Amino acid sequence: MTAVPSSASFSPAADLDGFVTRLDGGTAHIDLAVEGLRCAGCMSKLERGIGALDGVTKARVNLTSKRMAVEWAGARQSPTAIIEAVSRLGFKAYPFDPGRLEAAADREGRDLLKAMAVAGFAAANIMLLSVSVWSGNVTDITPETRDLFHLLSALIALPAVAYSGRTFFRSAIAALRARSLNMDVPISLGVLLAVAMSLFQTLNHAHHAYFDSAVMLLFFLLIGRYLDHTMRRRTRDFAANLATLRAETATRLLDDGQTRTLPVSAINAGDLVLVRPGERLAVDGVVESGTSEIDQSLVTGETVYARAEPGTSVFAGTLNQGGALTVRVRAAGQGTLLDDVNRLLEKAFAVKNRYVALADRAAGIYAPVVHTLSALTFIGWMLAGTGWETSLVTAIAVLIITCPCALGLAVPAVQVVATGRLFKAGILLNGGDALERLAAVDTVVFDKTGTLTLPDAVMAQEQVVDHATLEDAARLAMSSSHPLARALAAARPQATPLEGASEVTGSGVCVQVGGIEWRLGSAAYCGASDTVRDTAQGAAGSASLIWFRKADGAPQPLRVGQALRPDAVETIARLKSRGLAVEILSGDRQDIVEQVAREVDVETSAGAMDPAAKIAHVEALKAAGRKVLMVGDGLNDAPALAAANVSMSPVTAVHLSQAAADAVFLGERLSPVVTAIEVARAARAIMGQNLWLAAIYNAVAVPVAIAGFVTPLIAALAMSGSSILVTVNSLRTRFAGGR
Repeated sequence: MTAVPSSASFSPAADLDGFVTRLDGGTAHIDLAVEGLRCAGCMSKLERGIGALDGVTKARVNLTSKRMAVEWAGARQSPTAIIEAVSRLGFKAYPFDPGRLEAAADREGRDLLKAMAVAGFAAANIMLLSVSVWSGNVTDITPETRDLFHLLSALIALPAVAYSGRTFFRSAIAALRARSLNMDVPISLGVLLAVAMSLFQTLNHAHHAYFDSAVMLLFFLLIGRYLDHTMRRRTRDFAANLATLRAETATRLLDDGQTRTLPVSAINAGDLVLVRPGERLAVDGVVESGTSEIDQSLVTGETVYARAEPGTSVFAGTLNQGGALTVRVRAAGQGTLLDDVNRLLEKAFAVKNRYVALADRAAGIYAPVVHTLSALTFIGWMLAGTGWETSLVTAIAVLIITCPCALGLAVPAVQVVATGRLFKAGILLNGGDALERLAAVDTVVFDKTGTLTLPDAVMAQEQVVDHATLEDAARLAMSSSHPLARALAAARPQATPLEGASEVTGSGVCVQVGGIEWRLGSAAYCGASDTVRDTAQGAAGSASLIWFRKADGAPQPLRVGQALRPDAVETIARLKSRGLAVEILSGDRQDIVEQVAREVDVETSAGAMDPAAKIAHVEALKAAGRKVLMVGDGLNDAPALAAANVSMSPVTAVHLSQAAADAVFLGERLSPVVTAIEVARAARAIMGQNLWLAAIYNAVAVPVAIAGFVTPLIAALAMSGSSILVTVNSLRTRFAGGR
């Protein structure tokens, strides 16, 4: 990977040219990592600002990976100018490097945790001093003792605010430089004014100071900020998972019969490449010669190996499990199935990331309202002739009593409790706002293989062979690594393996027993004619066949299929009873999909769906006003998972699907899908209640503060009381989702 220079060395164009990709038609492309991205509003601001630059034809921001893709025409723009424009908008940008971004996220989490610890320690100690002052003011505290306690509070508060408030101060400064406001502006203003006025009051021997309110405000807000960061941090970067599927080199066959290992970028359509056993394919193409079996589970989700022979299409990212193959290249690098999935994912994530979470919407209203109220309070009291000091104290009191502690905790507190509740149910969230999107779901779309069915193949209940034959075949299957053989062996765990068995790669396994040869494997390996094979497959329906033969006897087909998850029928019935529409989309054959749909009582199903078809279907549902939950596990499901309003994957899913999903569930049961929706609906309701509680608190407290009746004791009690009320209400989420 190309090393990324330090941020100080980004200005020279020469340092950035290495990160620019030249596209057709003279268009240039660069991927930038952007620090400071927090919400959909940040995305829109960046895209509008950079998109308006001269020559820029595209500016797309991915909130999940904090990456911005920019394209511009010819020499009318430069990467240096683009990075400078991002800086003017209040963000920091540098060439995208997943490793550096990962390190930055880790560093941010550590900084938030340390800041929260410092603020909490300081708030606890200052509150001890403040309680003594409040009680002493109504009893017998001496002025000297009160001044000492205020000075001690100042000594604790000043370094604590300077250290713990950096997160908010930096964000506020960046917003003001970009001539905009965010929620951190009133927070910073309130904290700094409270500290400044407290110092002024302390030096003038006043009865009251506001150090406790300032530090407590920071502590509560840092709790919410850290919880939000933790949830976002759990979202995994799908690009990293895609990289693990890509082979960086391929072995090209030259005209003289020699081979040469080349980077994938040097492989062209029409070239012949050699794929050895155990290698991951680097290209999309068609098999010219050789036979093998391909593990396509990362692409299709199917656990059964696909037969590869001349004329078979194969795809980059799949694994050659059998013999050597010669493949005629159809696409390498760009244009492969992996590249198409990547492109579809990027597009789907860009749409999903425009979702504005409940807390972000509330925060967008909060900032201008608080500024306006505080400013009007100051102006009003000045016009009333009370003097600047009293006017400023009252304006600060408005900022303090409208402290967004309750607002800051309203959503994160519920997220934490709900996340714990879901964790106990075997559900892991990849994003905090997934709860809100889960709560809005009205349509659930399931993949079939590995989702409605168990990921591993199992022996079908109906067999055409007798029990003894099945036992003998299972003994031989124990010497094979093929998925169908493993299913056969697992069905007869009491069987004993046969000594001397040998496996023929891509064909099967054989052994000599009492001078008689036993074979287990493909139809051809066991000597079954095409007619016998077609007849047996027709009778087996959706089941796959593995063949067994003793000596010169007739080959016997053994049926292996995929069983439904144990509670699939019950889960879908529960979803439908809650008013949710249920559909099945699958890349498997239409007749197999319809059979499963009948078993689980789903009316709408579609088979033979490739990634583009799945994503098109999900988009059509969304265009019709549906809120779609997609549940899938394969690489071909990843774009649809990203495109859906919200998505879930079983833990057995490929890593890329887990990265695209908003939640992952554990175990063999499907009931976590219902539990997730039930908990999410309860959590959304409680989030709304918390925001209403915060609003009611402000509606009562603000007029009192504006009227000048708020003392530090009342402000602190009101602020703490509202936060405690919100937290207690959030705990009710623990009892959501009964089963």
